Amino acid sequence: MRRRWSDRTALWTVIFVVAYGTNVPTPLLLVYRESLGLSPTALTGAFGVYAAGLVPALLLAGPASDRWGRRPVVIPFVMLSALTSVLFLGAASATAVLFAGRFLQGAVSGVVFSIGTAWLAELVHDPARSARLTTVALGGGWALGPLTAGLLAQWAPAPTVLPFVVHVTLMLVALALLPTIPETLGRGHRRVGGPLLDLGVPPAARWPFALVVFPVAVAVFTFPSVAVTVLPLQLIPAMPGIAVAVTGLVSGLTLGTGVLAQPLARRLGAALAGPVGIAVGALGLGLSLVADGLGNWPLLAPVSVLLGVAYGLCLAAGLTMTAMIATPTARGALTGTFYACAYLGFGAPLLLSLTGGSGGFRGSLAGLAAVAAVVAAALFTPPARRLVAPAM
Repeated sequence: MRRRWSDRTALWTVIFVVAYGTNVPTPLLLVYRESLGLSPTALTGAFGVYAAGLVPALLLAGPASDRWGRRPVVIPFVMLSALTSVLFLGAASATAVLFAGRFLQGAVSGVVFSIGTAWLAELVHDPARSARLTTVALGGGWALGPLTAGLLAQWAPAPTVLPFVVHVTLMLVALALLPTIPETLGRGHRRVGGPLLDLGVPPAARWPFALVVFPVAVAVFTFPSVAVTVLPLQLIPAMPGIAVAVTGLVSGLTLGTGVLAQPLARRLGAALAGPVGIAVGALGLGLSLVADGLGNWPLLAPVSVLLGVAYGLCLAAGLTMTAMIATPTARGALTGTFYACAYLGFGAPLLLSLTGGSGGFRGSLAGLAAVAAVVAAALFTPPARRLVAPAM
């Protein structure tokens, strides 16, 4: 038991530290906006290009790890996480470096988070518990990364350097832990043959995945990505001298609340936690419109809490349902597919920017809130809940 706990702790720490690094640039986007002269569309594009690197990595890494094992695929990308933070040291003076860094962060996340989730599940042997541990590792890293970076960038020297130095230091600890984590997918359980691109959805679960898991997955990162990019951009005029710090606080509060929402997700159960999460997200988006209309940035605190609860419930529900319907030889593939669907939400800020036009984000935010409310209502219906009930 002592050995198994040590293995879990080491892998949990690696996932946490990589997650920490992926959101370090988030509050710094406002700094890059000034130094590089980025438009709102370019700024949200720099945030969203993360998904362009992430989705292909997710779809390819899961099947690759099902074929060759977890360790050989994960270790190089954990190392790349540290190297990408070093690359970001030049992002303040070159837009291409900023976009390249975000793209590489996406690729790192796609590999480490999907395979790390499957790897941890195989160490824990309890789908619901492994989903909670993964959510805490990811949410904790995603929360502390931008929170620390925002505070350092606002009031410490070298705002575009020091936050990444902190992450590289943490990565040294993660890299030291990697050799202690055993391979969990023995050769006898590895997938032999078949395509490298495999979504891993069992035939009997295709409709439940498409109609229930997919919308819950897309909602996972739609809500926090809007919270940490669109809302601060809307309220910059109301936050002179503190915009970067507030963005970091919004990021930390949103993603940290997602971690704290785990007991609620467990109590509700996955079939109910998903639609409840989407409904809470719709409420948070509605309140954000009030904050924007009043120019009242302190209202971002309750907005962040609501969007954080939404993110946490959707992530826990989606991971639990994914773990329950996955087959042993395609667990990595299906986990990767779930995350690929989830990270489509990172494109939400860019979509809101493009559809909002010169009028800002207000109309597109209202539209997104309405869509979320409709989806939540559909998933609350008994037929939708019955689709996933057998898997639970």
